[in-house]
This record gives sequence, C-alpha cells and structure tokens, in this order.
Amino acid sequence: MFRKKPFHSLMSHDSEHKLVRSLTWVHLVALGIGAIVGTGIFTLIGVGAERAGPAVLLSFALAGVVCACAALAYAEMAAMVPASGGAYTYSYVALGEPIAWLVGWCLILEYSLVVSTVAVGWSGYVVGFLHGFGIELPLALTAGPHAGGVLNVPAILITIAVAALLIRGTHESAKLNTILVCIKITALLIFVAVALPHFNPENMKPFMPHGFVKSLGANGIESGVMAAAAIVFFAFYGFDAIATAAEEAKNPDRDLAIGIIGSMVGCTIIYILVALAALGAVSYTVFANSAEPLALILRELNQSALSTVIAAAAVVALPTVLLAFLYGQSRIFFVMARDGLLPNRLAKINPKTGTPVTITVATTILVASLAGVARLDEIAAMANAGTLVAFMAVGGSMLVMRKTDPDRKRTFRAPAAWLVGTVAISGCLYLFLSLPTKTLMWFVVWNAIGTMVYALYSRRSSALNHTTASGA
Repeated sequence: MFRKKPFHSLMSHDSEHKLVRSLTWVHLVALGIGAIVGTGIFTLIGVGAERAGPAVLLSFALAGVVCACAALAYAEMAAMVPASGGAYTYSYVALGEPIAWLVGWCLILEYSLVVSTVAVGWSGYVVGFLHGFGIELPLALTAGPHAGGVLNVPAILITIAVAALLIRGTHESAKLNTILVCIKITALLIFVAVALPHFNPENMKPFMPHGFVKSLGANGIESGVMAAAAIVFFAFYGFDAIATAAEEAKNPDRDLAIGIIGSMVGCTIIYILVALAALGAVSYTVFANSAEPLALILRELNQSALSTVIAAAAVVALPTVLLAFLYGQSRIFFVMARDGLLPNRLAKINPKTGTPVTITVATTILVASLAGVARLDEIAAMANAGTLVAFMAVGGSMLVMRKTDPDRKRTFRAPAAWLVGTVAISGCLYLFLSLPTKTLMWFVVWNAIGTMVYALYSRRSSALNHTTASGA
C-alpha cells in the first residue's frame, strides 16, 4: 500500500518531461528571499499584532525557530534528492505514495492560497499608493464581497502578469526577480532606519494583552501569542519553493542547501528589525489589521513621502512572492502529473520556452479566481495549514531516510538531525493546532476530497503501476 518511488527513477525522464537547468545559487537565494519577504512582513504584521499585541515579536521568534528546523531538514533532503517536487517528492521516496499524495494535495492548497493572499495584499498597497496621489479606485473593483466590493481586479491582473513572465522562461524570470528583491530589501531597511529612532518603550505595554495560548477573544477573533504565531508563520516560509527548483538548478548538490539556508538566515534578521521598529514606533492598535501597516506607520510618523516610497516598493516588489510561489505551484502540479497522479498531459514542456505552459495556465486560472474574491486573513490561515503538514512530512522524511538509508550520499547534513527533525515536526503540529478552528475544519474537508481523488483516480493512474521497480 505504501509503495515508494525508487531513487533511480527520480532523474530519468524523456525530453518531453525534462526541465532545463538554468539557475545558479544566486538565483536560488533571490528566489527564496523573494518568496519569504513579502505579504508576511508588509501586510500580515498588522494581523499578527491584532491577535498578540507587542508580543507578536514572540510569535515571530517561535515561528522562526520552527521554520529554521524545517529549513535544515529541507536542505538535507534537497541535497540528497535533487528532483523537483519538494516535500511531495521527498515523501514519495521516504514515506510512500499515499502520504506523498496527501502532502502534494496540501502543497496545492498552500501555493494556490499563498499566491492569492499575496495578490490581495499587493492590491491593498496599490490602492494606498494611488490614494497618495489623489487617485481613488472604486471599492467594487478593488475588494472581494467580504469587504463590500464585488471583485478584486488588481489582484487578478497581477497574477496573470506574473504567470505570463513565468511562461516566457525560468531564467528570465529569475533575473528580474533578483532585481526586484534588491528593491524590496532596500525599502525595508529604509523603514527600519526611519522608524527605529522613534522607538518608545510605552508602545510595548501591555506586552502580552491576549495571553500566550490560543483563546477566543471578546471580538470573536482567536487571539494569543500562539494564535498569532500560527498566522505570522506565513511570513517565514517560502524557502520550500527553492526545493521545487531542483531540476532547474545548475549545481543542485551544492546550490539548493545554500539557497534554502541563506535565504532563511537573511530573512530572519530582516524580520526581527522590521517588527521591532514597527512595534516601537507606534502603538500596535494603530496598524492592527491594516492592509498596508508599514506605510501607515510612516504616515503616523509624519513621513508621508517615505510612506509613498514604501508603498511603491511593495507594489513593485511583492510580485516577487507571487513569482516564487506561482513557480513552485506549477512545478508541484507538473511533477504530480509526470508521476501519473494527475493527468499526464499536463506535464508537457514547451520546447520553445522550456517551461510547463499548460500547467502554469491552469494554475493561474485557479489562483486568480481565488484572489478575486478571497479574504486575506482566512486564506493565509488555510495556506499555513497546508504548509505545516508539508514541513512535518519533510522532517519525518529526513529522519526516516537517516534510519533506512544512512549511507546514501548527503552533500549537506542537518546538525543534530534527530533534535532538528523532532522540533520541526512537533513545532509544526503545535502551530497547526493553534490555527483558527474554522480553518482546521475546512482543511479536513479539503483532505477528504483529496483522499477520494487518490482512491478513485490517482492510485490507478500512477506511473508506479507501469514499473517493476515499484517496491524498490
């Protein structure tokens, strides 16, 4: 029942289903930072502050520790299994096909909702940016039904634009992504330089107004440090998108580990500085749940010109997150289709661009539809649920492979693997249980649907049915 994908089949694909190697470690680090630094810090810091107050700093720290352990597990597995698919592929090799399917099904949820979340966050900054120039866009066309609008048109348009870039070619997308990442980091450093001198210790009081564990507040919102951590966890992941680029990396044995760990370390430092500067500059109640918290903080500090710069940087640079996750989503779909778990015709590579055009278009239609009507905090929570399951699977895969295949070549080995793997699994499980109850209920529904799809279609169409090595 728990048949595994043999190692020898990981890289043996015909030209019709083979990706082009065009990415260096610089591109991978930029892809990781581009994915990690985005809506989480530009937008969700306000959502986290609403749930935890100034103690959202602890929420960031706890989420960061869990993600660091997951990143180390990812780095080891990526160096050992240089094939696209990330957590899905690692689970297929280590844990078996049914678990790999559920992980892939969760990754579909994660990436689809991340792209939608970022598109909605980008739309919020576009509206604020244009407002600064006296241009008012109609609410009906800039928000979903939950916010009094009809359709979030900017969110749909940016998703389509990024997809068009990806279809054009991976290397071209990576070069533009690197430039935009530099703009984004510069904007955040400007924010820190301006806001940090206004640090007022009184703004950090009371530090933990809603307690540590998840609890239902008077406003009907589940609050507390852990409730916020389960949301701002969204701000840290993105390094997993690097793992999906394994078959397009020029030197995957070395570059994947550099990309994953390098992007995670760099982003952790940036987040600590930005969160500290934001919380110290003004009371968290000012920017809690704002669609553009960093720009709002600067306006409160009478820095209207700089707030426009930050908003402009977000408008220009948030698409790097869209690019990274839409890229990852299309590659997850691509690998699952190549393995036969989804229709195989979706896994064809366009000979001119070297990219999976069909699956990219299908992915774009899905996420653009979600972005047009979705609510930011709810889709972020659902995306986190899928990611947390994937991270647990990677931690488990690393530990299983250490036991079942200890002699296989590992160009990167996670230090204190059993501690790292245990923290990644248990930490992700705790964060998962700290998600809103409604989110957990919808997640169960999503995976029930996935289980039926696997039983009725995917298991019978799996490529493992056509190989004598299915038990290897």
